[in-house]
Amino acid sequence: MSTAPQQSIAFDDVFPVAQGLLEAESDPIANMANLSALLYEALPDVNWVGFYIMRDAELVLGPFQGRLACTRIPVGRGVCGVAAHSHSVQRVADVHQFDGHIACDGATESEIVIPIIVNGAVYGVLDIDSPRKDRFSEDDQQKLIALVKLLEAVLLAL
Repeated sequence: MSTAPQQSIAFDDVFPVAQGLLEAESDPIANMANLSALLYEALPDVNWVGFYIMRDAELVLGPFQGRLACTRIPVGRGVCGVAAHSHSVQRVADVHQFDGHIACDGATESEIVIPIIVNGAVYGVLDIDSPRKDRFSEDDQQKLIALVKLLEAVLLAL
């Protein structure tokens, strides 16, 4: 099972670090790469953190940390595709109970996906997987939404 390395930054400290990173850089790929690394380092019990970017009505793999990933996900399919289609957060306690779940890593048990919305359209999604069932709390969700809002503001300014 591939999981993040020993955490050297607490999840509660991620927001100010992310804010500093995003203020210093405008390139979306660089920002998503750093955010992936930051979250992978800060979140315990995760096996994948990354972004999918909307391209021609499907989600295409962007910067990530973790094992090899699915390259393309149709909108409306899987947890990421449903989040993109509905423009809403998907927090799934047990991915095996999610109808249409796409298993990119068989070790994944739970998942959270936060859509990235810019000018009313889906730019992409932040996807985080865990090898532990029911890994993500309401508090985690709110912190991740706040982080995505920081990224959305940078993307909006482009």
